[in-house]
Amino acid sequence: MKIGVLLSRIRVEEKWLLTNLEKRGVDFDRIEDGNIQMDITNPDNWMKYDAVLERSLSFTRGLYATSILNSWGIPTVNMASVAQVCGDKLATTSVLAKAGVPQPKVKVAFTPEAALEAIEEMGYPVVMKPVVGSWGRLLSKINDRDAAEAILEHKDTLGSFQHSVFYIQEYIKKPGRDIRAMVVGDQTICAIYRTSSHWITNTARGGQGEVCPVTPELHSICQAAANAVGGGVLAVDVLEDENNGLLVNEVNHTMEFHTLAPVTGIDIAGVIIDYTLNTARGLAQSPIKIKPAESHLPINLAAYPLYTVGA
Repeated sequence: MKIGVLLSRIRVEEKWLLTNLEKRGVDFDRIEDGNIQMDITNPDNWMKYDAVLERSLSFTRGLYATSILNSWGIPTVNMASVAQVCGDKLATTSVLAKAGVPQPKVKVAFTPEAALEAIEEMGYPVVMKPVVGSWGRLLSKINDRDAAEAILEHKDTLGSFQHSVFYIQEYIKKPGRDIRAMVVGDQTICAIYRTSSHWITNTARGGQGEVCPVTPELHSICQAAANAVGGGVLAVDVLEDENNGLLVNEVNHTMEFHTLAPVTGIDIAGVIIDYTLNTARGLAQSPIKIKPAESHLPINLAAYPLYTVGA
């Protein structure tokens, strides 16, 4: 068996993943997404991989690389169809709505005038998000008409793709926290509360993590969300609403877990590698044994140089 790990750079998560592969004696290549060449009509250089684990920082690179790999019959974690949905908030919202998964109310508009009307119909405050983005960037909490007009003018002037669609979400009064849950296949393996005095609770923006129990209710809504987007290795962000209970906020397909793993004590990298190996064997739906994390030994990266496929 041979595994490809498609990545942009070595972060702590990638170190843990590569360490897991090395400790198991799995033959693998770490592949730099900025250096690859993919000949659409000649996949020979790639057919040695039984599965490819995609860890690109770039949504575009990851999506198109996995799309090509899947077209050649090479399974990826996650599959391109899942990345396409999870990487676009509007697509995620649409499939969650179709599946009946509880989520905050969302309105979409394509001009500043229509967006302002939608905001005022929804009522202040609202949250405006780019349809593509991560780490809590470019989120806006709009408290009144003056702020709405200013932000809409800025987005319209910027004019880029991610600013040309006005994605407007109702503001949920969270109890100073949200929930990040990890779903692998049909298992919700762990969850944390992300707590912050700021309304944005992402750990990338300073939110602090503490263990959240995986209750039957939390597992049910996380599994429903994962199934709606196509399943795989996913992080589901859940909001606690005092009136409507748990609501799915987002589903992430290339999640960071540098906070989730140490806080919960779960060997998340090991679980991801187990799932990837099962995928390579055609056994993606097999149950994964969840184990506590061991101390991660430093990997000898010099022994595994970046492999440029197709060059």
